[in-house]
Amino acid sequence: MIARGYASTLLLCSIFFCLFFNQFYVASSEPVRMSASRNGNVKRNLLDNGVGLTPPMGWNSWNHFHCQINEKVIRETADALVSSGLAKLGYKYVNIDDCWGESNRDSQGNLVANKTTFPSGIKALADYIHSKGLQLGIYADSGYRTCTGTMPGSLGHEEQDARTFASWGIDYLKYDNCYNDDTRPTIRYQVMSRALKRTRRPIFFSMCEWYSSNPAEDRGEMRPALWGAEVGNSWRTTDDISDSWNSMLKIADMNEVYANDPDMLEVGNGGMKYTEYVVHFSIWAISKAPLLLGCDVRNITKETMQIISNQEVIAVNQDPLGVQAKKVRMQGEKMV
Repeated sequence: MIARGYASTLLLCSIFFCLFFNQFYVASSEPVRMSASRNGNVKRNLLDNGVGLTPPMGWNSWNHFHCQINEKVIRETADALVSSGLAKLGYKYVNIDDCWGESNRDSQGNLVANKTTFPSGIKALADYIHSKGLQLGIYADSGYRTCTGTMPGSLGHEEQDARTFASWGIDYLKYDNCYNDDTRPTIRYQVMSRALKRTRRPIFFSMCEWYSSNPAEDRGEMRPALWGAEVGNSWRTTDDISDSWNSMLKIADMNEVYANDPDMLEVGNGGMKYTEYVVHFSIWAISKAPLLLGCDVRNITKETMQIISNQEVIAVNQDPLGVQAKKVRMQGEKMV
């Protein structure tokens, strides 16, 4: 039976972590970083673009569909979020990941939607998503190509691409870190952040500036948690997640250090047991992580729906105070 409430959610997490990790998590008493604005008001020290005051909720295409996406899938997903009642619970972002565009820019240097899979174009798709009361997200990269290599990146085109996204009606940008020119990410991500602000459209800026758990392969220079708050609305803290218990626990443990964005949810994709997905969703909720579904919500099961629609667990995640749970004690060695 799914946890019903804050205490039961934490208890369930503690039970599973005692069994598998002998670790204990509690809500941290540390205050959110605050700063005084010029007019004397106290505010969170975050990117000041009017969005992202609580963790984003919605759906992303990558974990289930990878590159097998098209405008029909995106429209049907939006329909399913509304008809299932998930939209009313806060799942408002419909985010298209990699592979949505043509392999090259047009003659004016603009990014263009893939003519085969998105023949109506992104603007028409955004209009449809907005008509459902939802918001549309899109994917881009801070290098020369996106991570699949199938699309142009935004390096050197930040101002142009930001204007394009704004003209299409984009509400969320996931900005990746592949095929870059070794320029410091603190520079590359700042360029896009400023370009987005100059459009005057409030666009949630999700910095997918990942780093490896192996220090020798630390591709996320200077760790975005140390500088991302004034640049983006969220920042990745871990490697990519996969749909397995071991991967989820590894990601959760990595995220605990700088709790923010431990990647998208795998709940409902079939690689874990029901109880393991309950733990997965609960840890993401108490960590104040984005709750971005990664399953096919058009064909969602009753069990998956029970997990992701738990309003009390969602309320913990969406608490505007924004205090993450922290690991406070370990006993013994990790159990395999």
